[in-house]
Amino acid sequence: MSVLVIDAGTTGVTALIVGPGAEVEARGYREFPQHFPQPGWVEHRPDQIWTATLEAAKDALTAAPSTPTCVGITNQRETVVLWDRETLDSPRPAIVWQDRRTSGMCEQLRQDGHERMVRNTTGLRLDPYFSATKLSWIQNNQPQIWAGVTEGRTAIGTIDSYLVARMSRGLQHITDASNASRTLLFDIHCGAWSAELCSLFGVPMDALPAVVPSYGDLARTDPTCFLSLDLPITGIAGDQQAALFGQCAFEPGDAKCTYGTGSFVLVNTGEYAVDSHAGLLTTVAFGAPDGTLTYALEGSVFVTGAAIQWLRDGLGVIDAAHEVNDLAASVADAGGVVFVPALTGLGAPDWDPSARGVVVGITRGTTAAHLARATLDAISFQVRDVVDLMVAEAALSLPGLAVDGGASASDLLCQLQADQLGVPVLRPEVIETTGLGAAFLAGLGAGVWESRAELVGSRRIERTFTPGRRDEAAHRLWRAAVERAKGWALET
Repeated sequence: MSVLVIDAGTTGVTALIVGPGAEVEARGYREFPQHFPQPGWVEHRPDQIWTATLEAAKDALTAAPSTPTCVGITNQRETVVLWDRETLDSPRPAIVWQDRRTSGMCEQLRQDGHERMVRNTTGLRLDPYFSATKLSWIQNNQPQIWAGVTEGRTAIGTIDSYLVARMSRGLQHITDASNASRTLLFDIHCGAWSAELCSLFGVPMDALPAVVPSYGDLARTDPTCFLSLDLPITGIAGDQQAALFGQCAFEPGDAKCTYGTGSFVLVNTGEYAVDSHAGLLTTVAFGAPDGTLTYALEGSVFVTGAAIQWLRDGLGVIDAAHEVNDLAASVADAGGVVFVPALTGLGAPDWDPSARGVVVGITRGTTAAHLARATLDAISFQVRDVVDLMVAEAALSLPGLAVDGGASASDLLCQLQADQLGVPVLRPEVIETTGLGAAFLAGLGAGVWESRAELVGSRRIERTFTPGRRDEAAHRLWRAAVERAKGWALET
């Protein structure tokens, strides 16, 4: 018995075949284009995501030793998609979580006094990161497209909802609570869409997907649409919650950091939705079939792995992302250079959509290696800022930090992170933990695994990084540079 996982990320789709021993038996991957129609705007074409999904899944299935028994889905969160309920075509590109076009709208809503109600209901804050203002923007700026929503022809959803619709030939319109909790439209305490919030943002509730558990018998693929497969879809979760599940972080105090396009730190807070007063988010970690919700505190850092991509694609400093580790390790330190990668604004804990990236401390002696080292330093500093707040607000001790995602392959980054946190950093053998978490959810839903305890027994740590000296002076310089990055877009 194996699980087919579709991991629809921000830059590409990974398909995994995960066996009953939690081993990855086969994989496929396809990138899809990023579209930047204006500064600060980020869009995806849903049909290109769907094509990448089919191609990645086909590659994984071709290499798999057997046909999977179920499907799990995990996805980039907050990105909004519209599609025709009959044809499944999308009338406009998806607006991506990184998109900042609604910064002014969020500020106006804040000035109008809506922030407290939004935060109390959703655990989130008014920021362009989340889904609802993206939908309001479409309503305000593309009324001919929005008419399809109000007339019932066009469905609204996040990427998981869109993929389920495509896989099921449009017969299923669902999402799980972990994804719903990132929209600014979901009451995390009641576990349902909020009529008050839907009214505030002008979103018809009947256009939204039904909210289902994160695992169980959720939907079914249609073989005429999805590679001739007739399989149950038994697991769905947003990518960061899936990674938390993949790290077997099932108990309060368990924490993980995923280094992807951004970095996302989550700590399990159990049945309690801990209210943050210092820039963290309260979110649903996953929903059980009996309706029970498990919560997490989250710190969302928008640009970390994307900063490494920028070194590669924007500056040509490296030819491949993995080269950043050796280049950065070739110097003892960053040589006084500090890089704040606020390329799409700042997330937690500063939350400034008008911030922009800055590099300070450059001298004639600065080299590409110093910039690479400053990039890894920046990732570790951003995660430290989030974890420090998390530990204080949740009143939980942090025995260690489980890490995953592409950049966690860097030994230097993991060591820098352990040093900055002062706790061990644990890297599992399978760093594709987001996909593994979706497999665990789907496998629980389909009976591949009987219990969470069985999943804990399958977890294997590849290396533990023991903390060394914590460089407080470097962190103080980092915080000074962050202050210089804030508000920059307002100056231009």
